[in-house]
Amino acid sequence: MSQTHQLAACPGCEEPLETGDLFCGACGYDLSAVPEPPLDHPTIEMASPVAAAPQQPQLPYSVRTDEPDAGPGGADEYPLPAPDPRAAEPDPDTHVARPPAPGARVCVACRAGRVDGDGYCENCGHAQPRERDHMEQELGGVSAVSDRGLRHHRNEDSFALSSTALPDGSPAVVAVVCDGVSSATRPDEASAAAAAAANEALLAALPQGTHPQQAMHDAILVAAEAVNSLAQEPGPALAHDQHRHQNAPACTLVAAISAGGLLVVGWIGDSRAYWVPDDRTTAPARLTEDDSWAAQMVTAGLMSEADAYADERAHAITGWLGADAYELDPHTASFKPDRSGVVVVCTDGLWNYAEGAEEMARVIPADAAERPLQSARVLVGHALDGGGHDNVTVAVLPFAVAEQGAGSAYN
Repeated sequence: MSQTHQLAACPGCEEPLETGDLFCGACGYDLSAVPEPPLDHPTIEMASPVAAAPQQPQLPYSVRTDEPDAGPGGADEYPLPAPDPRAAEPDPDTHVARPPAPGARVCVACRAGRVDGDGYCENCGHAQPRERDHMEQELGGVSAVSDRGLRHHRNEDSFALSSTALPDGSPAVVAVVCDGVSSATRPDEASAAAAAAANEALLAALPQGTHPQQAMHDAILVAAEAVNSLAQEPGPALAHDQHRHQNAPACTLVAAISAGGLLVVGWIGDSRAYWVPDDRTTAPARLTEDDSWAAQMVTAGLMSEADAYADERAHAITGWLGADAYELDPHTASFKPDRSGVVVVCTDGLWNYAEGAEEMARVIPADAAERPLQSARVLVGHALDGGGHDNVTVAVLPFAVAEQGAGSAYN
């Protein structure tokens, strides 16, 4: 059995490996470059006299350190390997490898190899940073941050932010957050399609005078259709997805609208929305109820909330967007806060580390309404500091209560 099959973790980043892996899915480490360990080990003489300067113990495999090390004659003891011939097409006349064509993606690690369609270097195998690994957006009265986290090989979350005007000219601000279901096929595409479709539907409905709660309900149905359509499209078979069940793409969704003095939320799945008042002496609240096994156990009175969410089945969702979902019943709720605050719209990658409303209120900065982007960054950082076991996405939507007598577009 080769050394590749014997490794339990990547030598580069200690990510757990599967049998047969040739590259680390997290950092792209070339596992085939790790040599077989020696079959025997020399006996070390414990009490022999030292006649010369002691030699450094030799490891059975090559390593690189951050410290420069000039070996005998001043040359590097462990030179970098020559670029793989696959990194560039050879010149037919000179047979010398040419650099990648202008405009082609070049590996950020070896600076020589071309990057293939799956995001891996054809020369050294290093996984390249993806655009969705970390995303930030600031749009007037709302901001969002999304991060791949520390354990997943890609970011399967997505979000969309927008603003528009109601028929009376007052502003409407929208935040949509989606979490791809990792056990499904192409979850990253599902979350992106759902977020974009819901956002576009809300931007079309709100200026026409559709009530925000009805617009939210309809937008979730539009998002569901967008995800359903992916099941009819044969997606590219990625090398790191070859063992994944080919079930329908799926995701969860949570969204919030601030419009006409109303705060409207809508959701399907276990992504959440929280209300955190600017005055922290007043109570925060969770505005959504999970479509999950744990929530069902609590609702049925079969388990306490603490016991249910401690169970390994807690995050099994009972509602989602996707062609294989059960009968879709979008959840919506409308609130009319009597004081200013912020809405935290997030995936479980965040609320796993701040589950209760009180915990969320303690983590988010006190000036969240004035600095929503910085507050979203703080919340994502909190999740990463806690372990970052999942993708993390959060939108912070400030909600300002109109002055007395200003009125509202909705009753």
